[in-house]
Amino acid sequence: MPKIKSKTTSNSSASNMLVSKASRSVIIKAAAKNIQRSVSSMTKATASISSSASALPPELNATIAAQLDVLERETMGPSWYEALQAEFEKPYFSKLKIFLTTELSSSTVYPPLKDVYYWSRITPLDSVKVIILGQDPYHNVGQAHGLSFSVLPPTKLPGSLKNIYKQIAADVPTFKIPKTGDLTPLARLGVLWLNTSLTVRAHKAGSHAGKGWETFTAQAIKTFISKPECRGVVFMAWGLPAQKTCDKIGIDETKHLVLRSAHPSPLSAYKGFLGNEHFKLANEWLKEKYGEGAEIDWAVLGQEG
Repeated sequence: MPKIKSKTTSNSSASNMLVSKASRSVIIKAAAKNIQRSVSSMTKATASISSSASALPPELNATIAAQLDVLERETMGPSWYEALQAEFEKPYFSKLKIFLTTELSSSTVYPPLKDVYYWSRITPLDSVKVIILGQDPYHNVGQAHGLSFSVLPPTKLPGSLKNIYKQIAADVPTFKIPKTGDLTPLARLGVLWLNTSLTVRAHKAGSHAGKGWETFTAQAIKTFISKPECRGVVFMAWGLPAQKTCDKIGIDETKHLVLRSAHPSPLSAYKGFLGNEHFKLANEWLKEKYGEGAEIDWAVLGQEG
């Protein structure tokens, strides 16, 4: 009897081993098929990417690279160009240019190249009285032209700019809200409308953030405020990103006035932007520091056209 039992147990064990081996074989084959599918998918994806890249004519990249190579020399205001010469030779700036070459080869980028440094042409370095920081340019057609928050006619006024106009009107009794959003007249009076990122891919907000522009614009501000002849300016930092930029730069607030509040976006304007009196406070500070006539004529916008 024990022998029969032993034989039955042995047969059962052998059967289990066969089933186990068969199961493992099925699992291994299934896994192999999955791996093969994954490799095939990756190969197709890689081929697709390579095909897309090779579809771009080499001469297109060369043309764009050539345009970017002379962009600062040909489109930047002379005073800023001279002051920022050292930045153009730094590794981060070279990487930024490579990134922009790739972007321009495959996507629409705003503002147009000729307007990337518009702020530097219209507000010379030695004329700056107020610096108003933005984040990145508007990303829809016909909006961005090189000044933060500003749009050219006939573009409809963005919500943030409408709220900026509301606050100027509250601070300056003579201000008449303009029908257009071109802030160039104020830029000519010494208001530097500066985005911390100077370009953006069409319809994709923040797409060029962290690529080098923030380093460049921060250095532009540092270069300006460190000049011996700069006795102090007003900074308007609306929203957390602008405030962090000011903190990172390390602005001496015994020398400069830094005004902080919520962003003028319709999503946040009622959390502290509207009613902040920044335009009134800026003029009071400029008058006290530099004397009568040093104020910004904010009402110049309503007088244009």
